[in-house]
Amino acid sequence: MEIELKNNALGILEETPIEDGFHVLKFQNETNESQCVIRDIDSNFIQFHFCIKGAIKFNFNNGSYAINLAEENSLLLYNPQRDLPMNIEMRKDSWLITILISIKKFHSLFSREADHIPFLGEGNRDKKYYTDASISPSMAVVLNQIMNYSLHTSVKLLYFKGKAYELLSLYFNRPEDADIEQCPFLVDEENVLKIKKAKEIIIHRMSEPPTLQELSKEIGLSLKKLKDGFKQIYGDPVYTFLFDYKMEVARQLLASGNNNVNEVGLKVGYSTSSHFIAAFKKKFGTTPKKYIMSLK
Repeated sequence: MEIELKNNALGILEETPIEDGFHVLKFQNETNESQCVIRDIDSNFIQFHFCIKGAIKFNFNNGSYAINLAEENSLLLYNPQRDLPMNIEMRKDSWLITILISIKKFHSLFSREADHIPFLGEGNRDKKYYTDASISPSMAVVLNQIMNYSLHTSVKLLYFKGKAYELLSLYFNRPEDADIEQCPFLVDEENVLKIKKAKEIIIHRMSEPPTLQELSKEIGLSLKKLKDGFKQIYGDPVYTFLFDYKMEVARQLLASGNNNVNEVGLKVGYSTSSHFIAAFKKKFGTTPKKYIMSLK
């Protein structure tokens, strides 16, 4: 089922079918405008929504009822009695990852331990179930790894499958000390906020980013903690993350047709077109010009 974007604002919408009855969806609204996204979802699917950044509004019954999902929170939706189509308003600068899994597939994962999952317990299996919860630090790491995927396309399906299963495992396993065992760095919430600030700084100043030393000083975190923490949360070193981000912005700008190759290169921080072309080819395996031609 295709995803429908109701306005023309710049954004990323990507759906990856993992296997039959199992899908991973990524939504990024990097603009200053809200975006409305619509996708049909039938009653056979359980929906897991994770707001990594910004805020999302879920509309139901033609807008007569709504649920707001704040940053670093999740929403589980399941109603076997009626379809629950996705009709969401993504606020500006928002990221959302959604896992759709059929109830048949889900039962197969937990068939021996179903009673430990509240909505699979006897007497509840044919009832609707909605719940929200905070995203734990260990879940945040996996979500950002999915969002910022940068490996070769040949292993994308395998990678997403592994990460989706890992995410569901963490979602349903929430002992008080689990996050400390898996990610000691993230125990310090203040450090997490500083790392997020570092990411915002390099994104907003991607054409002239600070050095690691300057960034470390600006956020008030040691260079080692900046390097280790950033990779732990976002899955890549600072400048690898920035490179991937810049190339994705460049790809979207080229696809929009509103800028030529030189203009796009300057927007993402390359003073010469040759350097931009080399970087784009390194990331996508083709030149900007050939990429534009492929869209036609």
